[in-house]
Amino acid sequence: SEIAGEPELGVGGAISLLWFRRRLPRYVSKFIELCMVATADHGPCVSGAHNTIVAARAGKDLVSSLISGLATIGPRFGGALDDAAKMFAAALDKGLTPAEFVAKCKQEQTVIMGIGHRVKSLSNPDARVTLIASYAKEHFPSTTLLNYALEVEQITTKKKANLILNVDGAIAVCFVDLLRGCGSFSVSEADELIENGVLNGLFVASRTLGLVGHFLDQRRFKQPLYRHPYDDVTYLKP
Repeated sequence: SEIAGEPELGVGGAISLLWFRRRLPRYVSKFIELCMVATADHGPCVSGAHNTIVAARAGKDLVSSLISGLATIGPRFGGALDDAAKMFAAALDKGLTPAEFVAKCKQEQTVIMGIGHRVKSLSNPDARVTLIASYAKEHFPSTTLLNYALEVEQITTKKKANLILNVDGAIAVCFVDLLRGCGSFSVSEADELIENGVLNGLFVASRTLGLVGHFLDQRRFKQPLYRHPYDDVTYLKP
């Protein structure tokens, strides 16, 4: 109760105590909150929101509908944060230049997690990435991995304009810089937190806010049972 009464605690401060078991600097808490706001929702058409909406319109309760949406989070939807953090950090720690890292991934036919967007590109940048990167550069003691990832982006976008550092990648590399540079963790402790899934946990926590909103919208507008259009699923045999 004493902690809850602290005006500067906020959601980020609560997460620092519950997840990291220590009181982190205020700029860290603010960054956690920034990430949660930036990733809370991405419209009704993405996997998690779609499943939540379908379940809600089938008459399921809030918790069941929320579980349906959260179950879609994985390597193809929202679950790229941990892998992007591990991939970029490993490349930097091994001493690979950005060009060597990209070449290695190409040779091994490995997708660079945290790079690429279906809609956003160099000419149509993601405002969330800009906001997150700007905050990190202004407040973090060091942005070594963020700078590294931005150099990688300069290489990948020469191949295709939409191979930008996406919001998952931006949060991932900034969080590694944050954990390693805030003075509260050793490098090994920071790496263990990433390995344990703290970044995907952050996405789950933030996206839950949006999924609850989609559930409540369906109830508010008394939407009937959802039936998907046949045109979207029928196909001709080869």
